[in-house]
Amino acid sequence: MTARRVARVLLDSPLPQLDRLFDYSIPDHLADEAVPGVRVKAPLRSAGRMVEGYLVEVGDPDASARPLSDLEAVVSPVPVLTPGLYAHARRCADRAAGSASDILRLAIPKRMVRAEKAWLAADPPAEPEIEPGARDWADAELAAYPGLAEALDASERLALDAPPQPATSADGSAVGAWATLLVAAAVRTLAGGRSAVLVVPDHRDRAQLEAALAGRVPAEAVVRDDAKQSSPLRYAAYLRTLADAPCIVIGNRSAVYAPVHALGLVALWDDGDPLLSEPLSPGVHARDAALLRHELDGGALVFAGHTRTTDVERLVAVGWLRDLPAARRLSPRVVLSATREGESRGSRVPSAAFAAAREALGQGPVLVQVARPGYAPVLVCADCRHPARCTHCGGPLHAARQGAVPTCSWCGRAAGGWACPDCSSTRVRMASSGSERTADELGRAFPGVRVIVADGEHPVTHVDSRPALVVATRGAEPLAAGGYRAIVLLDGDRMLLADDLRIGESCLRWWSNAAALAAPGAPVHLVGVAGPVARALATWTQSAYARMELADRKPLRMPPTVRVAAVDGDRLAVDAALADLRSAVPELDGEAVLGPLPRDEGVRALVRFDYALGGRVTESLRASVVSAAIKARRPAKRTTGQAADAQAARAAAARNRLKVRVDVPDLDL
Repeated sequence: MTARRVARVLLDSPLPQLDRLFDYSIPDHLADEAVPGVRVKAPLRSAGRMVEGYLVEVGDPDASARPLSDLEAVVSPVPVLTPGLYAHARRCADRAAGSASDILRLAIPKRMVRAEKAWLAADPPAEPEIEPGARDWADAELAAYPGLAEALDASERLALDAPPQPATSADGSAVGAWATLLVAAAVRTLAGGRSAVLVVPDHRDRAQLEAALAGRVPAEAVVRDDAKQSSPLRYAAYLRTLADAPCIVIGNRSAVYAPVHALGLVALWDDGDPLLSEPLSPGVHARDAALLRHELDGGALVFAGHTRTTDVERLVAVGWLRDLPAARRLSPRVVLSATREGESRGSRVPSAAFAAAREALGQGPVLVQVARPGYAPVLVCADCRHPARCTHCGGPLHAARQGAVPTCSWCGRAAGGWACPDCSSTRVRMASSGSERTADELGRAFPGVRVIVADGEHPVTHVDSRPALVVATRGAEPLAAGGYRAIVLLDGDRMLLADDLRIGESCLRWWSNAAALAAPGAPVHLVGVAGPVARALATWTQSAYARMELADRKPLRMPPTVRVAAVDGDRLAVDAALADLRSAVPELDGEAVLGPLPRDEGVRALVRFDYALGGRVTESLRASVVSAAIKARRPAKRTTGQAADAQAARAAAARNRLKVRVDVPDLDL
């Protein structure tokens, strides 16, 4: 018998029971095209349809008589799945009790035929040449952190506190000093013949990196990886990362998977931002994906921010990351503002902050940070102070402007005939001030001064150096040329009231990022907040606050001192999964499982486990998910076509009685 060539294929399917390599015979007419990494179509006999997938590897010739189906077709001749990317996806999926195909769906863009043909017809990209002046500039920037350049060359794992001040790019654009620091690290890496991957939360951060890079390296050596790009542009950018020439990749959370040539650096900015947490299954945070990639591919690993998350501080404490301080410690001039004697305790802007803003407006722009957008985000009954809720869906009511008819924030219905269910009053009262109402109030307090609103509905990225009051929600603060002459942080006490385990960390991050926009020596007033978070901001000791948080969470076994998995499903499936887990991992103590408690249409249980048990716990939970999926399987109709395949997959996923999410961001039973 003639030996057959065997292709091992990972099918692109959301069904957990298909998360493994399937063997297919390579027919003679596909022998030249069927190479590792290409997209293929293969028959799935149990479902009677064709499924797309990736040819992961070609096995040794097989002369056995075992029945194997033939590959149907090679979809594209371009090997888009590198061995390193598959290994990375497999590791990330196993750590999160998920499927490798779900990771690859995030990492590899959809195929665009025209972009692919243009790429194949073009000449391969050349090795980028870095001008000596750019290399000297990068070394000068990195010199602010003694030993940083050498640590990057030695592929170390580092935690950096970025300089909290504004900077100017080569073309005169206003950027954060953090952007010039990360760009300098990337330029040095590229000059050494290796690629760099810079991962940031959103488009505003990416734009700062692009501005800081302009003129430093050849434009063709910078690759933008952004889900907001058009599909052809994103696919063309992905193909560029497959080339043998090194490059600098700038992008959002999925950029951490970019299969670049000769990886030399992966840097994450502001890893505490929730935008770096992947909401889609299996929910791998960019920070965890970066850690796993460093283990597989080497290269330097840098976590930078104006504040320190407890996750990064834990890695520093166990010696996995090295904390590399700057030669000169920089910090904004933070003032803890409170109401003075004789002032109303309900005064929103104390006299000290008001006076600082008035004085600063004679020199340039002033930033006022608020908690929420809109005019009046929260309404209450004017008589009994009961929260005003929509009579149709129970959502909170808000007002778009003074005297406007209340509107539901959830369903959008107008509540013209609203009456309080407690006291029957028909009057409402504004219980909070959003960005628009704050702008109105400050506009009356500072007549003749420009007032700029920056929030989700009014995106503003830059303001000039002329006097202006900039009222912005947290995270939407524009960059100011030369920095803000004063910053007032309002609603801090309201922010800290949020029901969230990490609310202290989040508030410190919001305030620190805003304070870093101040011009050197400009005052930053934190209004109405005291306690450890306020002291950490005032003394600019965010890492000490993270250490304190870790110490407080350890006896309570709360993340990140332990890992937590959420198990959702019907009662029988969840109970079976927990029983199998205790059998597979007997080291779990009696307090490891919280619940299960009723939730939505089923129940939820939380499993707390030490990092050393992570591999066994996720393996057991994944096996339970596969078992539940197989039990829920129904005979599939013999249908063909992509639409039918997708519909069948969605139906099967909906019937699955068990879902698992590891490292959940919110411990909500």
